[in-house]
Amino acid sequence: MNPSAKIFSGSASMYLAEQIAQKFGAPLGQVQTHKYSDGEIGVEFRESIRGEYVFLVQSTFSPTENLMELLLMIDAARRASAYKVIAVIPYYGYSRQDRKDRPRVAIGSKLVANMLVAAGADRVITMDLHAPQIQGYFDIPVDHLDSSAIFIPYIENLTLKNLTFAAPDVGSTNRVREIASYFNAEMVICDKHRKRANEIASMVVIGDVTNRDIVLIDDICDTGGTLAKAAGLLIEKGATSVRALCTHAVLSGNAYATIENSQLEELVVSNTIPLREKTNKIKVVSAAELFAITIRNAHENKSITSLFIHSQLRNK
Repeated sequence: MNPSAKIFSGSASMYLAEQIAQKFGAPLGQVQTHKYSDGEIGVEFRESIRGEYVFLVQSTFSPTENLMELLLMIDAARRASAYKVIAVIPYYGYSRQDRKDRPRVAIGSKLVANMLVAAGADRVITMDLHAPQIQGYFDIPVDHLDSSAIFIPYIENLTLKNLTFAAPDVGSTNRVREIASYFNAEMVICDKHRKRANEIASMVVIGDVTNRDIVLIDDICDTGGTLAKAAGLLIEKGATSVRALCTHAVLSGNAYATIENSQLEELVVSNTIPLREKTNKIKVVSAAELFAITIRNAHENKSITSLFIHSQLRNK
């Protein structure tokens, strides 16, 4: 008999975990997080999880204590004799620190992977890692979901006449090419050069965008500077409209104002990270059903291949 599944949430992702549990068809489990007077975090499961599949939902966006809370939850679940402990991390923080590209720097995404495994996670479920090869940092299974499963229906409903996809930088090319192939549409690349992090020195458009309705695709929107600059440049080059779809709405600093004042028609994001402000230009599509299906399939030892765009391309 397969052990039953229980879904719990860290404090940062409660809003999403409640939706996931509803889609899964089970109540959200009871776990209590408390802080000592010095700010130290403590967690306690308020129900038995002995012999159960335990799914812990927590995105690890800023502040860093969200990651620490998840680690403590994993450790607590392991010590409470859970059968399997699965970390459901919709947004995997530190994923941009995926390589040693300069002397004397840390590889943050590998360090986080080590900590999750050391804490006792048996599996990780996440979505749109900044670099897919981060999966190789883990010595446990990783289900790496693709946001195209939730964004493709949104694009289809737009019914744009002259649809063209754009990669906001060279690193996004493979992701954008897959979606462009699904729609049998053209794609262009916005090649940017940075002098330092979060600051763009220059950008050029590779490809023709005249009279085209452009959809920019990216995994993370942080300051919004790249998308704003790309939108302005694409309009300047003759695009009819520009909108952007980004999985993770980090939106730090003046990002909300940057997006609001940009040439973008809209910015569509998932709810892996909660929005801090409301704005007319930013719309949210929920990833809850995608995660609920993945959790069910992981619990029942079923394949999740059908959730990926490459599977959809084969069936078109």
